[in-house]
Amino acid sequence: MSSHPIESQPRDPSRREFLTQASLAMAWLMLPSRMETAERPDPRPASEHDADVALAWFDLSLDLVQTTAGYSPPVAARAFAYLGLTLYETVVNGMPGFRSLSGQIPELISPNATGKGRRLHWPTAANAALAATTRNLFATTSASNHAAIDALETSLRSTGGPPGLVGDSMSWGKETAAAVLSLARTDGGHDGYRRNFPSDYVPPGGPGLWVPTPPGFLSALQPRWGENRTLAVPSGAYCESGDHPDFSVAAGSQFYRDAVEVYDASNALTAEQVEIARFWSDDPGSTPTPPGHSISILNQTIEADGLDLGRAAEAYLKVGIAVSDAFVTCWNTKYRYNLVRPVTYIRDVIDGEWSPLLTTPPFPEYTSGHSVQSGAAFGVMADLFGDRHSLVDHTHDARGLAPRTFTSFSQCAEEAAISRLYGGIHFRPAIDLGLEQGRCVADAVESLRLRVGNAA
Repeated sequence: MSSHPIESQPRDPSRREFLTQASLAMAWLMLPSRMETAERPDPRPASEHDADVALAWFDLSLDLVQTTAGYSPPVAARAFAYLGLTLYETVVNGMPGFRSLSGQIPELISPNATGKGRRLHWPTAANAALAATTRNLFATTSASNHAAIDALETSLRSTGGPPGLVGDSMSWGKETAAAVLSLARTDGGHDGYRRNFPSDYVPPGGPGLWVPTPPGFLSALQPRWGENRTLAVPSGAYCESGDHPDFSVAAGSQFYRDAVEVYDASNALTAEQVEIARFWSDDPGSTPTPPGHSISILNQTIEADGLDLGRAAEAYLKVGIAVSDAFVTCWNTKYRYNLVRPVTYIRDVIDGEWSPLLTTPPFPEYTSGHSVQSGAAFGVMADLFGDRHSLVDHTHDARGLAPRTFTSFSQCAEEAAISRLYGGIHFRPAIDLGLEQGRCVADAVESLRLRVGNAA
């Protein structure tokens, strides 16, 4: 397992065009023999191809999440899951020892059962599959973004190789994408970007329950997201967080003390704590959202460690499912408890003039979405790469935020989680129990039977 720090430079937005036609032609020339492969299609497994195609598409997905209307954190997390599933199912037949998730995910009807033994060029298949899935998931994005999708697919499209191999590989990718998108259409989150704030939802009322918060006083975001179908956990209710302290306005109660902790912390923030809160805020519209931050760190890790296409496919699958299931489980919890936010409680009970460092998002407090998705995503990355994998996170270099250094994925998760207390967004129980809930999701992802020979 690698333990060296990731020292990659800030990612260049033009990276999506980094594979030129010339470099693709050179890749074909590096096959064992042009004459031999013309008679016998490319026999190389995915492990003998680099991960550049996957990296380029997931880089672009971060831009698309940031610039496409309606891509709230739950919607973004879902997109990363289906992109990861598309990539994995496309190349899994080129990953000896691995098997399709068709059958494990009941609604997934993958073409892999009929595709075993086919000789394909895996980067070409992956490019076609990710292009098709990206176009579908971001159908309402801007014209310039659609042009970027087209340009990336073209720049990664092979123009050489044995007769028929390129066409077969592209067809295979499109078939697999169609199977994954068919699954996606029935999960409850289809077109979620169009209905983040359903007008027919009326939040419950009463002491200690969530109400819209300043400054925007927006209605509840995605109140039914916790009912969506999951991919690794059995349902959104599976990873039970445990209860928070009973609501109370009494000065000696635990709930009051938790509020005072947020209040006191906000009034005495150090420069480091302010930096942490802003680094992990990951606001929709100006960043790729919190799950996008996790994918960004995965991108940096894959690039720095030089992962091959097969290992990258496994990583994108697992982390994508982790962040997606994390938001379903977290939202299931949020809208069962409907707990009041610190800004409401503190203004009502402690200090009517108080404002948090960060703007409170429009949904209930318990559990913390940052904590659950971080516990899930970084728990999976620790399993993939080893927890003691140092890294330097350059996610926000382009925004002028200094990179942050970590000695482990656990440290990433814990800092992302506690950042919400510094920002005045969450009470501590939502953070601590949210991390536990996320680790439960990570365990479920790690229980997926990807390896041939795993117990059924």
